[in-house]
Amino acid sequence: MSARHGRDRRPLTTERVIHGAVSLADEIGISALTIRKLADAIGVKPMTIYHHVANKEAIIDGMVNQVFSEIDLPPTDVDWRSAMLVRSHSMRQVLAKHPWASPLMESRTTPGAAILRHHDAVLGCFRTAGFSLEATAHAYAIIDAFLYGFALQEATLPATGGPTMAEIATQIARQMSDGYPHLAEFTTGHVLQPGYDFGNEFHFGLDLILDGIERTTELGRSVASTA
Repeated sequence: MSARHGRDRRPLTTERVIHGAVSLADEIGISALTIRKLADAIGVKPMTIYHHVANKEAIIDGMVNQVFSEIDLPPTDVDWRSAMLVRSHSMRQVLAKHPWASPLMESRTTPGAAILRHHDAVLGCFRTAGFSLEATAHAYAIIDAFLYGFALQEATLPATGGPTMAEIATQIARQMSDGYPHLAEFTTGHVLQPGYDFGNEFHFGLDLILDGIERTTELGRSVASTA
């Protein structure tokens, strides 16, 4: 509970500090988050926070760990592709909820239990499916590069669809001259069409990547079996 809505009388804990920091970052962004603002948001004095976390970096460690804890692990009772779809769609939803998190997700040098558990589960999904260590590394890297990149792009776009996107695209189209024929064609022929949603590119891109991983892995197994 924020001090702006009455003082929270619950004892302060590390968990409460981290949850408060995540909620505040969701509201104002990670760059604007300070110990003083966090203290105000959870209704305590700034120095009290240091009894539970060493510094802001420790808070960010905990924040990233919390975000990872919200992402569904790949289920173990389905094939690897279905498991990656579950995990990928969950990650997109969680990162949309916490738009500040994407650039920080792989930045921590002191990862928490949820971070380690998540990475171990994803590696286990590939290895159980028969991926070699090299193929596992390739698959994990390319999937996460897409997930984090898409989340960052989606979070920074002024709009992704609907009336707001149509209004922005229309304004841009009005500014175009004859020197940008392909941009004009794309804007009027695609973006301004009914039902346009940038989010649809997520499904296309993810399927494309999983198709490529599947083909590459099957080819590798075929070559290995004939060697």
